Amino acid sequence: MKLIKRILCLLIVAVVTFTMISCTKNEVMSDTANAETEENVVENTKHFKIGALQLVQHAALDASYQGFIDYLNEKAIDFEIDYQNASGEQSACETIAEKFANDNLDLCYAIATPAAQSVIAHVENVPIVASAVTDPAGSGLCASNDHPGGMLTAASDLTPVEAQFDLLTELIPDAKNVGILYCSAESNSKIQADMAVAAATKRGLTPTEYTVVNSTDIQTVVESMVGKVDVIYIPTDNVMAAGMSTIATIANENKLPTIVGEEGMCDAGGLATYGINYYELGKLAGRQAYDILINGKKPADMPVEYLSADSCERKINADTASALGLKTE
Repeated sequence: MKLIKRILCLLIVAVVTFTMISCTKNEVMSDTANAETEENVVENTKHFKIGALQLVQHAALDASYQGFIDYLNEKAIDFEIDYQNASGEQSACETIAEKFANDNLDLCYAIATPAAQSVIAHVENVPIVASAVTDPAGSGLCASNDHPGGMLTAASDLTPVEAQFDLLTELIPDAKNVGILYCSAESNSKIQADMAVAAATKRGLTPTEYTVVNSTDIQTVVESMVGKVDVIYIPTDNVMAAGMSTIATIANENKLPTIVGEEGMCDAGGLATYGINYYELGKLAGRQAYDILINGKKPADMPVEYLSADSCERKINADTASALGLKTE
């Protein structure tokens, strides 16, 4: 009988001990889980300071900024943004970039190549995401587009030049001479102009480059094209985009069709485009910023990204087509 009691006592002790160990283990696991949860909450609720520098105000760059903001808001990131517009002045880009260098920012968002060039020249040790930049490496912003290697990565607005020239030959099949109009001060535009020359030559067209240094040259240069070219091709150039209403007025009055790089230029009077969606480009840049701020990625290891072909949109300005006497259906 005593033996049985001793066995029962040992069993009771064993059960109690196991229960205490299990409870302790569960408490430790619970505390660990809570700590991890609290850590994640702290990480995801950190308040971020972002500086945004936009070269100039026009529809495409405005859309790229809005897409960026909307993406970060969709992700419920706690952030404040210092938005600055340089109004097309390179000196203003430099001044704003110098200000950003002293603002203890968590990230810079640069919209357009000249803006990105100013930011990377003045802001050190702060991640930079750029958009509306055709070829970051070609513009000296990073070591290579596949392996940036520094503090900047980007969402490229590389335009589908070949598809745009297919559209040009479709809408103006009798065209022989093509004027390629862009601002020589933008490396972004020169890259596209070279692609346009190649695309025109490939189709048996004769390309001639017409350049402006700034917006004050636009009227004179466009007027000089009248009677010399059959159609004007304009890439995604910021000076041209901002001055598109002037270009369209002169071109349309002289029955000179314009194939343009993006939708905003088409809305401003250009004949047609097959181009990327700049709002979606801004969202792509927003995703890159999210990966840097929340997921801890480094710009050096983040390849430049491009929108898919599905994001390109064909658009024809019906009013401009009518003014030119063109049938677009």
